Amino acid sequence: MSAQIIDGAAAAARLGEKIAAAVRRLKVEHGIEPGLAVVLIGSNPASEIYVRSKMMKTAAAGMRSSIHKLPETVAEADLLALLAQLNDDSAVHGILVQLPLPPQIDSRKVIAAIDPAKDVDGFHPLNAGRLSTGLAGLQPCTPIACVVLAKTVHASLAGLEAVVVGRSNIVGKPLAQLLLNENATVTVAHSKTKELSAVCRRADLLFAAAGQPELIRGDWIKPGATVTDVGINRVPGNGGKTHLVGDVAFAEAVAVAGAITPVPGGVGPMTIACLLMNTLSAAHAGAGLPPPELE
Repeated sequence: MSAQIIDGAAAAARLGEKIAAAVRRLKVEHGIEPGLAVVLIGSNPASEIYVRSKMMKTAAAGMRSSIHKLPETVAEADLLALLAQLNDDSAVHGILVQLPLPPQIDSRKVIAAIDPAKDVDGFHPLNAGRLSTGLAGLQPCTPIACVVLAKTVHASLAGLEAVVVGRSNIVGKPLAQLLLNENATVTVAHSKTKELSAVCRRADLLFAAAGQPELIRGDWIKPGATVTDVGINRVPGNGGKTHLVGDVAFAEAVAVAGAITPVPGGVGPMTIACLLMNTLSAAHAGAGLPPPELE
């Protein structure tokens, strides 16, 4: 068996085309140009590359974007003041603070300072609560991306057994909630789970979001399962160079799984597309319009 490779870049491009069309309609019919503001602190090369990619995709969708770069030594009060300005700016529909943050800044305080209606990362406690109680609200981009990619393989996730490895507030917990909303049967596993390999082998849908390079081995996977790898880990390679691997041992898993996302080129591109989708949705909601039609 050789698994179907779930092409996240191609799926993201298709969604991006639908978003761009919806943005054009919003501009023509209502004179609204969705705006995304990204706050980048310090000069972490990986974060800078990721932000540039977000900005390119934002422009390609016809949205306005702005980057607010702050020094690594920025005071928490100055960052909160910037967020207050962005909250009050009617031209900004989405606000994203690129994580991680330097140690002098409390990330929980920063997330809570963003207007929930502009919280396109979906991390604000109010949006997390809305997700957990089934109410409408902005949802985290990576978990949405995982569900969207799984549904490129399965028309319905209802009744399937899903295992999420990882319990972070950013991916694991909201992903479990989204899967419950799809009527999957969900297990959340983590570092304290006993016999983790046996738990993984139960999964029709296996989501790896533990942040540990190649944690999930081929013999942990149920034959024919759909495997979604959220991990992005830079590890040493040949010749002193580094390369990216996921949380799944891909070469082993591809021989067992029915379908699998690669790293890179899987969840990452779709996460950015979902960020644009959230920004568009925030622009609609801010104008009192119904959610955008992306079908």
